This record gives sequence, structure tokens and C-alpha cells, in this order.
Amino acid sequence: MKKKLTYKDAGVDIEAADSFVESIKSIVKPTFRHEVLSGIGGFGSLFALNTDKYKDPVLVSSTDGIGTKLRVAFMMDKHDTIGIDLVAMCVNDIIVQGAEPLFMLDYIATGKLEPKVMEDVVRGIAAGCRESGCALVGGETAEMPSFYADGEYDAAGFVVGVADKDKIIDGTSIAVGDKLIGIASSGIHSNGLSLARKIIFEKLGMKLDEFVSNLGCTIGEEMLRPTRIYVKTVLNIMRDFAIHGIAHITGGGLIDNIARILPDGCRADVTMGTWEVLPIFDLMKTGGGIDDQEMLRTFNNGIGMVLVVSPGDEEEILLRLNGLQEKAYSIGAVVSAGKSSNKVTFTYS
Repeated sequence: MKKKLTYKDAGVDIEAADSFVESIKSIVKPTFRHEVLSGIGGFGSLFALNTDKYKDPVLVSSTDGIGTKLRVAFMMDKHDTIGIDLVAMCVNDIIVQGAEPLFMLDYIATGKLEPKVMEDVVRGIAAGCRESGCALVGGETAEMPSFYADGEYDAAGFVVGVADKDKIIDGTSIAVGDKLIGIASSGIHSNGLSLARKIIFEKLGMKLDEFVSNLGCTIGEEMLRPTRIYVKTVLNIMRDFAIHGIAHITGGGLIDNIARILPDGCRADVTMGTWEVLPIFDLMKTGGGIDDQEMLRTFNNGIGMVLVVSPGDEEEILLRLNGLQEKAYSIGAVVSAGKSSNKVTFTYS
């Protein structure tokens, strides 16, 4: 008698998936805010927005992934921090509009469910959610045989936040004379990893476990260093100061991301040499033979977030940021666009 095929024979283990959901409930629950009305595992998640806190609440949403930084995690077989990057890429993108992150969902797809690996990924996501005050209310883990190579997966995040309509930060109040404040990044973050991997592994021939003295760690550890989450810092500044614009320095580097928030007639003049360029960027620039322009439009170069503020507030905001244990720098000013076709220019001090 022929054996009857099952879903498990096709590579999808429903029992393993159910067991995985049970195993992560204790990891996820500590992220819950009081507005969360349901646990994970249902068809949908319930969140009761406290409208009394806002005069005219506007929901702000974003979605993002981790990119090829995942390749480094696969190579190192280290998966407990990559989830922080996923959260950071989402929540940092809505805090720039003045929105407090409320809740997040994740989507993880893999060829074969490896419970320990997936638990580590979720631990990182939960850690990022706790750091940003965002509830991890649900998600989907899809087992998709033949779609992914053994040991590989992909992940996407979806975040929803809220801002009062009259407090949304959209760059429209940016004016000539405003100052640029740069908040330090923790490293490469989660953009430009395709070029970084090409430089480090192909051109320089470095190994993951190669210790680099001026980095103070192995090159693999440096590349996998989690993206900084700026939510609580920005919310603190917003409480007492008017921020005219904020740029999250992701793909496109300082050039493209600052340009995105500038109104017509304005240009950002960034003064090079005013902040600490982290050693990893010097290593890649020198080792890869990358010119300044390419570095500035590919990597964050040590600045993960840029605030545009009134000149009268600049000094106090810098003091507040230092008090919040952030490395922050005055990195330039908003000037008249004039006849320049470039929205962002660089002056070398």
C-alpha cells in the first residue's frame, strides 16, 4: 500500500511551527504596552489607541527589511541581534516624522524552520521593540521549502506609530539659517552592506574572525553591530524643542537622505571634519579605494540621524543630547539654494 503524503513530506512542519509560536510567547509578552488587547497566535492583533492623549491623532506607518546584512549573520551563524536592525530600520523611519512607535509586526520566511535560529531572531526583534517602546503584537513565520537555501531566511518589519497632526515633522518649517545636528551612528547600521562585503571579503580578503585593533573587535562583530535606535532620544528632544526636520541616514547616505526633507530654495551645507568618522568607514574607504562622493551617498559615515533646528536652540539641544549619552555634533547649516542644483553640499574644514 502506497504511503500517503503529508504536508511534512513536502517540507512544511506544522507541529514545529506551532511549537515555535508557543516558545516565543514569553519573549514577546514583555514588549506589550498597556494598549495591547490580545496575545500573539490569533488571526489578528488588537490595539486600543488612547485618543485622549492626542488632539488630532495621525497614524504613521513604515515597512522595511534588514538587507544583505543578513548574509553576515548567516556567515557568522549569529542571529540574536539582527532583529534589532529590523526594528531600528522601521521605527527610526517614523520617529523622523515625530511619530511615537506603537506596535510592530514581523514577517520571517525560511526554507526550513530552525526553532533555535528563529527564536534568536525574535529575541532581537523583542529587544529592539523594548528599546523603542514599541509592542511586538504579532507576525508570520513562513516555511517555504525550495525558496531559500539551507540556513537562510529573510525578514521584514511593519510598524505603526502616532503623532498629533500639528506636531508632525515634515521639513516644511526648515528655513535658511537653521543648523544641522548630527547624532552618531553605532557603525555601518543596515545599509551599504553589499559594498561593505565586497570591500572587506573580496578586495581585502579579510576573514570574519580577523581581529582589527582599531575597531577593538573582529571584522565580523563590527559588521554585525546593531543599528542604533533613536526613538527615545528624539521623543525627549521633541518634548522641549521645536525640530524643523529630521533625516534618518540610511540607503543614500548623507547626500540623499538630508535632501529628502529640504523645502525648495534650501540647501544643506555640511561641514566635513566636524564629527568622528568611525574607523570602519576609514577602513572601507582606504581598502576599497572609494572616493568621498561614493562614501557619502552609500554609508552613514558615523552619523545616523540629522536634526534640523533653529540656531537659537542648537547649543541647548547639543547639551541635552550629550546628557542623554548621545554623541552629537554641529555639522552644518541650511543655506540658500542659490543656483546650485545640489540639495546637499560639503565644505571641508
